[in-house]
Amino acid sequence: MKLFIDSANLDEIRDAASWGTISGVTTNPTLLAKDNHGDVQKVIQEIAGLVPNGPISVEVVSEDAKGMIEEGVKFSKWAENIAVKVPMTKEGMKAVRYFTDNGIDTNVTLVFSANQALLAAAAGATFISSFVGRVDDIGFDGMGIIEEVANIIGIHAMDSQVLAASIRHPLHVTQAATAGADIATIPYKVLQQMYLHPLTEKGVAAFKADWDKLQSGMLAV
Repeated sequence: MKLFIDSANLDEIRDAASWGTISGVTTNPTLLAKDNHGDVQKVIQEIAGLVPNGPISVEVVSEDAKGMIEEGVKFSKWAENIAVKVPMTKEGMKAVRYFTDNGIDTNVTLVFSANQALLAAAAGATFISSFVGRVDDIGFDGMGIIEEVANIIGIHAMDSQVLAASIRHPLHVTQAATAGADIATIPYKVLQQMYLHPLTEKGVAAFKADWDKLQSGMLAV
């Protein structure tokens, strides 16, 4: 399973990219607004340069297919690795079909059911962002939907990739991997948490202490 970072913060993305573990970036208008980015094109192009080998999802905000297509075509010219992020609506699927037919990658977002995912795959979506945390918030099983969608895509050999979104904690990442997701897009904070384990920290400290003792002994000789 590939790991994307869900962020529009350049410092977070730059740091995460330096770890060598992420292979894509997802953004949305809320994340861009959070970091007060005035020149969105400049920011997206910088992000695309930080993660050049992976898709950078940029979301349209129009409500009609015509507007989405105009926005998406513009976004696709900003960098070679742009994926146009489109909402799961009837108009959105019209736009996805246009993008698919014209060789532009897409990320269908705000997917909350297997039926919605099936429609997105039928329209030719490159990525299908199925939300986990938001589904859990209303008392349903977000990870169960990931598993269901992954099974449908696999059984019918569809080309779309299942992307687990709305990840809240490291356990969600593990569950997404075992549920069959192709990708998990993860907030910077959660990515950092994934590295942590008390036994790892204890082991590193013990090896360092033993090495220091060894060096001291060598110096005494």
